Amino acid sequence: MGPRAVVSQEGSVLSDAWCLHDLDRTYTCMAQNPVSNHSSTPLPVGQLCTGLPKRSVSSQERGSWFPSWGPALQMKLVSWLVSSLSELECSGCPAANQMSLAFHPQATLLGPDAIAFAPTDLKILGSDPGLTLYGVFTIHFSPNVPSRCLLLELLDVSVSELLLYSSHQGCSMWMIQHCARDVLEALAFLHHEGYVHADLKPRNILWSAENECFKLIDFGLSFKEGNQDVKYIQTDGYRAPEAELQNCLAQAGLQSDTECTSAVDLWSLGIILLEMFSGMKLKHTVRSQEWKANSSAIIDHIFASKAVVNAAIPAYHLRDLIKSMLHDDPSRRIPAEMALCSPFFSIPFAPHIEDLVMLPTPVLRLLNVLDDDYLENEEEYEDVVEDVKEECQKYGPVVSLLVPKENPGRGQVFVEYANAGDSKAAQKLLTGRMFDGKFVVATFYPLSAYKRGYLYQTLL
Repeated sequence: MGPRAVVSQEGSVLSDAWCLHDLDRTYTCMAQNPVSNHSSTPLPVGQLCTGLPKRSVSSQERGSWFPSWGPALQMKLVSWLVSSLSELECSGCPAANQMSLAFHPQATLLGPDAIAFAPTDLKILGSDPGLTLYGVFTIHFSPNVPSRCLLLELLDVSVSELLLYSSHQGCSMWMIQHCARDVLEALAFLHHEGYVHADLKPRNILWSAENECFKLIDFGLSFKEGNQDVKYIQTDGYRAPEAELQNCLAQAGLQSDTECTSAVDLWSLGIILLEMFSGMKLKHTVRSQEWKANSSAIIDHIFASKAVVNAAIPAYHLRDLIKSMLHDDPSRRIPAEMALCSPFFSIPFAPHIEDLVMLPTPVLRLLNVLDDDYLENEEEYEDVVEDVKEECQKYGPVVSLLVPKENPGRGQVFVEYANAGDSKAAQKLLTGRMFDGKFVVATFYPLSAYKRGYLYQTLL
């Protein structure tokens, strides 16, 4: 791999025939690394799962995985790998346009002793809604220090960005419900396997356009429950009380009598959901004496103030779910698997139009295209549908196209693309275009609802 390199099946990270289930394949980067002038060596993906000794890795060791890499060296490496991935895309690799290379000193660029995390990561990354692992390869920066790199799927907008876009108005109940369910499913799986994420925050929850769900990233602070080898866990503002105490003791050089459990993840998720509902960052609120004295009353106040604006929305189920996650006593916090049974998830919320603009999917919905004259004249209807399809095919293969003649969805155009990348390109270029004297409005649409033939009465 490398700039202008010819990529063959033997010399690429992923062959044309590779699929997500081929986790026992060996992938080799044959090109010279321009940083170290060393060729990379093959690494069987299956090796990450079996036959490897597990060893606790201290925080000091983790911090030294690339101690001598300056910014210039890291940028040179990133540029080389990005150009290599471009060559993969040009060679026709089907997964190339879905891949991302993430660099993280603790979770993604794995040093030789960091392999203790890999077996669990692989299971989690292969689970939905968890990150997808496309492949693994090794790069030698020096003769005796190989670095194992993971090729992960490319995700979209984070919950942190969604909160920013909400302009302090809060997210819709549909989006909160969607995010809560997806994250709880991921946590239920993770906790069932005996692991704690330990760094749940809005920036670590990202939307997957291809899988149409929110996914967890960044397992750099994760640990096996009962074997916590990370002293400082969680991010300020999303840190559970017991983790706060443990961090303070560690800073003072004292040993905590107890270790943190999976309950710390539920605390973080409770704060995230409360921020999504309120539209406010709660870092200073949760550290206040008022919160410590009566957090339940503060949550009630937040929901009461929002209810004035959205009186018709039944929010009390969400309020109760959040309260069950934010008990100071970790033993009283609801487990992820039990939280999925909350009545909150039985309410059929509809997305706002802002949701369908911010969360990409393979399905595009075009508004303000057809009026009643076209819909009532069969010949004109077929002509304009063919014109719309021809225009949409400029951005990628169209799998299907639907133009309902009756409500709901009357006159709207639904275009299903082969992948979300084509849909995003079309949405960007079609929005604001003129069609028959009208400005086109292009949003995305949930693929699952489209496949079921369910057309939302979109809330504005």
